[in-house]
Amino acid sequence: MPFDIMATVNSRRDFLYFAAATAFPLLAKINSEYKGVIFGAQSYSFRDRSLDEAIEAYKQCGLGYAELFSGHVEPRNEAERKKWRTSPESIQQAKQIKKKFDQAGVRIYAFNYSFRKNHTDEEVLHGMRIAKAMGTKFITASSTVDQAKRLNDLAAREGVFVAMHNHSNVKDPNEFATPESFYKAMEGNPHIRINLDIGHFVAANYDPVEFIQKNYRNIVTLHIKDRKKNQGPNVPFGEGDTPIKEVLQLLQKNRWKIPAMIEYEYKGGDTIAEVKRCYEYCRKVLG
Repeated sequence: MPFDIMATVNSRRDFLYFAAATAFPLLAKINSEYKGVIFGAQSYSFRDRSLDEAIEAYKQCGLGYAELFSGHVEPRNEAERKKWRTSPESIQQAKQIKKKFDQAGVRIYAFNYSFRKNHTDEEVLHGMRIAKAMGTKFITASSTVDQAKRLNDLAAREGVFVAMHNHSNVKDPNEFATPESFYKAMEGNPHIRINLDIGHFVAANYDPVEFIQKNYRNIVTLHIKDRKKNQGPNVPFGEGDTPIKEVLQLLQKNRWKIPAMIEYEYKGGDTIAEVKRCYEYCRKVLG
């Protein structure tokens, strides 16, 4: 489990859910746990491909865990997207998407669906139900600190957890970038968790190793990317200031089952080739 199960599970029903979620009964399950570290990818890494092509990309890269980017699921047209956010058809679509990932041997570990202030409560609740239809109770979200209480209360109603995603905008205290922004959002909100992007954290001049050591119980997933300090650019793995090796070794040493989701974002070539390159780097630094 990515955090202390007894701090999260509040009922026998929830316990059985989490037990089943860690059993992985799929016969064709892709095993992407390497030397004790669970690897997957944010499907944004395959943003140049359709959903079906992205699923195939996971297979080619040998990655069995997905954080599914909503851009692979939602309609692109704004009016259609607004309708989709409350439509019964989107729940059925989510069930079919789960089947596709299951057949590919890839687990949807989290659904990346960013709740902002302009999302109505109905849209938020529906998005949470979409996540559950995909087989997960974890939602990663780019949101704002002032939305934490609302999202916590709605998540409690649906029995899910919203993990806030950070960027590097330290100038706006309402954005997730600093350790304090996470702490403020989680205070009194047990259904708010952390989706730590270690590259953005370094670009904002914070230490992800120290933060993970202190907060591992509340971290749902990590985004693994490399950036330079002082708001520096995304760069190929090993060329920036992000302590990717140290973060992965920390997970390995402590046996923390927090999925390390590769997020390919630097300027490169073919997305499959680049994600493979990132994955190979990660395995190499683990020895």
